[in-house]
Amino acid sequence: MTERVTLITGASAGIGAEFARVFASNGHRVVLVARRVERLNALADEITAAGGKPPIIIPCDLALPDSGDRIAEALAAAGVEVEYVVNNAGYGLFGRAVQRDRADQLDMISVNIRALTDLSLRFSDQLIRNRGGLLNVGSIAGFMPGPGMAVYYASKAYVLSFTEAMRAELAPHGVRVTVVCPGPVPSEFQARAGFMPGFDSLVLNVQPANVAQQAYRGLMANKRAVMPGIGIKIVPFLLRFFPRGFILGAVGRLQLRRS
Repeated sequence: MTERVTLITGASAGIGAEFARVFASNGHRVVLVARRVERLNALADEITAAGGKPPIIIPCDLALPDSGDRIAEALAAAGVEVEYVVNNAGYGLFGRAVQRDRADQLDMISVNIRALTDLSLRFSDQLIRNRGGLLNVGSIAGFMPGPGMAVYYASKAYVLSFTEAMRAELAPHGVRVTVVCPGPVPSEFQARAGFMPGFDSLVLNVQPANVAQQAYRGLMANKRAVMPGIGIKIVPFLLRFFPRGFILGAVGRLQLRRS
């Protein structure tokens, strides 16, 4: 019988590394995908030392158009099949979209949208055959427009919509599909995005390990969406009571105050 694995992107730090620890501690053999091979090696050593199955490491930049091919080739060479896909890789860029470098923002779309879609579809036949699951990392940002991080917010709206549609399509095949939508999480995300955490981060943040644990339990329970933290859970509910224009202005003022 072909060995089954859990594919985790963005596994070198933050929530991705915590996903690797959670899945490994629950008996999954994990495949770690990220750019920084030294961090992947250190995480793999940690998982193995803790008694987990030896991870498979695939150094890969998901912004590159052939990243999906490279991942598929590495998995085929290892003789394994995908049981779970965790599309965690993603990043944001802070600032007015018209003032930021266009190529940088298109790379963000490549990681946040194209790579996530590619891997979700590319391995769907294996998810169906193994009756596994798909876990996509969205954001509370996906529920609203975001002046000051326009492309990032829009990319997470795509993740939310795409994941819910994939859930409907894959449910008849016995595949679990879940989107996790965290708020601010203490990680390298803020530094890469180019801003310092503000009051909203202090109020809404949840630690990466807690996000990963809640998302794992939600996926195994086949929940449609996981909203880590009490503060985050009420945001989509509150948004129903405000006009879209009001939300647009409020988010814009919050984001642009960071500049």
